[in-house]
Amino acid sequence: MTNESASSSNFIRTLIDEDMKTGRFNGRVQTRFPPEPNGYLHIGHAKSICLNSGLAEDYGGKFNLRFDDTNPTKEEQEYIDAITEDVHWLGADWEDRLFYASDYFDQLYEWAVELIKQGKAYVDDLSAEEIREYRGTLTEPGKNSPYRDRSIEENLDLFERMKNGEFPDGSRVLRAKIDMASPNINFRDPVMYRILHAEHPRTGDKWKIYPMYDWAHGQSDSIEGITHSICTLEFENNRPLYDWFLDQLGVYHPQQIEFARLNLTHTLMSKRKLLRLVKDGYVSGWDDPRMPTIRGLRRRGYTPEAIRKFTDMIGVAKANSVVELSVLEYAIREDLNAYAPRAMGVIRPLKITVTNYPENMVEEFEVPTHPQDKDNNEMRVVPFSREIYIEQDDFMEDAPSKFFRLSQGREVRLLGAYYVTCTDVVKDAAGNVVELKCEYDPESRGGQTPDNRKVKGTIHWVSAQHAVPAELRLYDVLFTDEDPEADGDFLENINPDSLQIIENAMLEPNLAEAKSGDQFQFMRQGYFVVDPDSTPEKMVFNRTVTLRDSWQKAQSK
Repeated sequence: MTNESASSSNFIRTLIDEDMKTGRFNGRVQTRFPPEPNGYLHIGHAKSICLNSGLAEDYGGKFNLRFDDTNPTKEEQEYIDAITEDVHWLGADWEDRLFYASDYFDQLYEWAVELIKQGKAYVDDLSAEEIREYRGTLTEPGKNSPYRDRSIEENLDLFERMKNGEFPDGSRVLRAKIDMASPNINFRDPVMYRILHAEHPRTGDKWKIYPMYDWAHGQSDSIEGITHSICTLEFENNRPLYDWFLDQLGVYHPQQIEFARLNLTHTLMSKRKLLRLVKDGYVSGWDDPRMPTIRGLRRRGYTPEAIRKFTDMIGVAKANSVVELSVLEYAIREDLNAYAPRAMGVIRPLKITVTNYPENMVEEFEVPTHPQDKDNNEMRVVPFSREIYIEQDDFMEDAPSKFFRLSQGREVRLLGAYYVTCTDVVKDAAGNVVELKCEYDPESRGGQTPDNRKVKGTIHWVSAQHAVPAELRLYDVLFTDEDPEADGDFLENINPDSLQIIENAMLEPNLAEAKSGDQFQFMRQGYFVVDPDSTPEKMVFNRTVTLRDSWQKAQSK
């Protein structure tokens, strides 16, 4: 995996460079991506994946994938499989280093026992509500639990009995004994273990207690020899706690570094809220192309190269900020523009009959497949016949002078074929234009005439006789407001026009054999990808992104 973001200057690289100079970690760089398998990954996770794996590669180090599977009530194999696939799709290579926090449950238990023996952990009988009440607030210190001063022997006995399943869920917890008056609330005797009679996907029913994330996370990094534990900013206040645990145990100590998480306009990053969108039917599933999940972006036609380019463009910062969605769209346009083959697709067809063209004649024209690449001379053949389709928007009955497409009495160039002039307009009973009558200039084959006259307008088309019908799914932002939660309830900002389905689009016949995942630029329309729902009987394309480039235009002002 080549990731420019790893080699771009940022404060994390500066810290690693300093460690390399001083010989800290013996010149090693080992990073990890530690997802909880309780949902699907989204674009925010992609930033972390690209950063961690890219840094490891850039410094000749190692990258681990580790599932923090400490809560069996919310974790599923479905999520594990999806995360593994998504991380690999993004180009991150963990080689043989796929780990699970559950791999370390025995060691974590032994270390918890060690802290009890040191008098630095105790079994507490307070309920979850009481623990919250005793913890205090940001301005008021907490107060000690009445069970805080249990003897080491009693704590060891109770903790073992917790492990053996003698007590019901929620009746007891193991807490670290630190400082209930600490200004850092994370130090106010955090919970290390809770009783949970739940079967774990990997350990089965062996455990009746499960470690909390804050207890398992730092020690898992230590066990794996992680050098730079790169986290998002919300874990900054947890770092002193991770350090405390490692220091009390006297084990190998990684360095935690926090960076700003990705916030994107018109987008939610909360797995809980994304789950609600799925469960309540606002989207068709986790891979709905309107979702910011990696699976949704992939189905929409985003490429791993574009996502990595995007993470490089936005950089790595220490302060939170919001990135315009148009920056992500710019990245996918830049990527697809370089290699996506061109094709002609008419989204909203309007029929043209070329009245002076022989009725049974069919001609073939060669048009470039990669006109954006001067070194690629690949051509494709498209048929031309008496009846063709053009875009409805490419005709205007009462056109202004600067409308350079088709209007009655005006001449335009059909891309790669002939010049045609509109001679008549056919309407239905409601007055809607349903067909155009045109005449072609036989001398203009290939878009040239003996008199070299200039025609300003060039439009795309498809032969009606040979056209491939298709369903096009046109996606827009899922939320109308840049901040979906600006008014409190994100559901109030659902965009009713986030998906338009065009059922009668007409495509050039070369697309008949396109397979799921194949990508094209429909000329003058946007970039499209073949959806997995597509079949030979009914082709389905998703619009990845339009040709409009608002972000680049804004940068040039």
